[in-house]
Amino acid sequence: MNINLTTRYLGLEFKNPLVPSSCPLSRELDSAKSLEDAGASGLVLFSLFEEEIIQEEEEIANLLQFQDLGHGEADSYIPDHFEQLTKLENYLEHIESLKKSLDIPVIASLNCITDSGWLAHSREIELAGADALELNIYHIPTTVEETAIATEDFYLGIVKHLAKSVNIPITIKLSSQFSAPVNFVHRLESSGANGVVLFNRFYQPDIDLESLQPNHQLHLSQSYEALLRMHWVALLKVKVNLSLAATGGLHTARDVIKLLLAGADITQMASSLIINGPEHISKVLDDLKNWMQQHEYESVEQLKGSFSQQRSPSPWVFARTNYLEMLGKNYQIKLD
Repeated sequence: MNINLTTRYLGLEFKNPLVPSSCPLSRELDSAKSLEDAGASGLVLFSLFEEEIIQEEEEIANLLQFQDLGHGEADSYIPDHFEQLTKLENYLEHIESLKKSLDIPVIASLNCITDSGWLAHSREIELAGADALELNIYHIPTTVEETAIATEDFYLGIVKHLAKSVNIPITIKLSSQFSAPVNFVHRLESSGANGVVLFNRFYQPDIDLESLQPNHQLHLSQSYEALLRMHWVALLKVKVNLSLAATGGLHTARDVIKLLLAGADITQMASSLIINGPEHISKVLDDLKNWMQQHEYESVEQLKGSFSQQRSPSPWVFARTNYLEMLGKNYQIKLD
């Protein structure tokens, strides 16, 4: 059987549904090329952070302004520019290099803190040649006054602004903690979003009990985390028209298949590639094709959404029934 793995996401064609998500593997051209050679159908770049750009600009300004203090003879030698590329220039140049070297779509990732930053850097990313833009919005409502609606409006304002300002597709990487995700995604679509990515894995601060200092530690994902993504993708599939991507906890072909059945257009991997290397993509693709052949699926398009809430043989499982049934079972828990 000839298996067709192609899928569409953000209006772009991908040769298969496996896309490395934003992670360190996209920082170097060689590693990005290795991902493509292993079968990656697209690439989401590491995020460009506005705070880093602002900090660097301030450091350069201070250096230019004060470097001659105490050295009057150096006045005539103050440079009006730096030969070394800034973080922003490096990011844009990296996009250009990837577009010249790769044959797969390149999706940039942006994280900003100001309206002007979102607008300016989105335009620069588009001009650099990115095929699409993933908005890595990180906003924590920490005041008593800020409501859930105000938080959603903050996201919607960014999307509305950028949808009118850039011509490349925009997708939003969402947290799993919105109170009404289906309604919110519908509002994002109405505001101009072309897709959403479910869900961002925000890294939580820890406490070192010996030093009594914050402990910044990276925890890689595990497959069980993909179930939350599967649940919401299945609920969203026929209720919105924008593209759906799943990220977080996708390690094996089984994880990928479940998300495709739920309705994802693409699946994004990071932790599994960091652990196993780029060649892991080839294994997942082989396992995916074998499973599809065994279950008589001819294409990913046929597979996508065939187990969404509306098409599931037990649609109520995605609502309240699964919770009640799980609590009603008499499980024997074995403790080691």
